[in-house]
Amino acid sequence: MSFSLRRRIRRSGDHVVVKIDSEERSLLGHLIPQLREVLVGVAPTGDVDDAVRRLFPAAHATDPDLEAEFQQSQRDRLLAARLDRLDLVEGSLQSEKLTDEQHQAWIASVNDLRLVLGTRLDVSEDDDLDGLDPDDPNAGAVATYHYLGHLLGELIDAVDLS
Repeated sequence: MSFSLRRRIRRSGDHVVVKIDSEERSLLGHLIPQLREVLVGVAPTGDVDDAVRRLFPAAHATDPDLEAEFQQSQRDRLLAARLDRLDLVEGSLQSEKLTDEQHQAWIASVNDLRLVLGTRLDVSEDDDLDGLDPDDPNAGAVATYHYLGHLLGELIDAVDLS
């Protein structure tokens, strides 16, 4: 997969134009259901792996009772909002024109994908993609993490440059 440095995502009037290629749309179309599956598997008790925990950070880390109350009262609402955003992205995945609501859903969902993948791989933006061994079994996933970071930057720039 390759991508150029031209502005592929930009604001145009009352919508955002997204000119990414079919491979990128296909990749996102493959990743979104995987994230949905991970999110739907979130236990109501909060027993989740570290990757998903990044998406539902502790609101009261120093007070377990307050944290349990918060998670019980808010987790379903937060989960529903994430799932609704994934639906918006999935529904607009083949579109070149996004509404503001769809654009915000893309930003949030790409960020969620990146956070989960990065946590599972234990990588960061500072890792050197050029030094990645192509024989490393995680090479594709690490490249996807970096791609998601680039895409997220483009999506955010479309807001900042509007």
